[in-house]
Amino acid sequence: MTDIKSPALLYAKGFLLLLTGGIAAGLLLAEAPSLKVAALLAITVWCCCRSYYFAFYVIEHYQRGEALPSANDLLQDYNFKISS
Repeated sequence: MTDIKSPALLYAKGFLLLLTGGIAAGLLLAEAPSLKVAALLAITVWCCCRSYYFAFYVIEHYQRGEALPSANDLLQDYNFKISS
């Protein structure tokens, strides 16, 4: 699979991911509408965003050494193992 090069497609993908996450969060809150569930959901989303940032930005830009593969290398290796 090739990389998406079109800015319009990248924005559409980002919007669809945001929309899907919003729908999922809304359905969770509709299932159990409480302030506690809303707070736990917000904390979960925030922690996932921070771990994504750490994995794909901090490690690649600040801890990059010859012994560490880039996040892209890890994903390509993962995709290779899945497809073979």
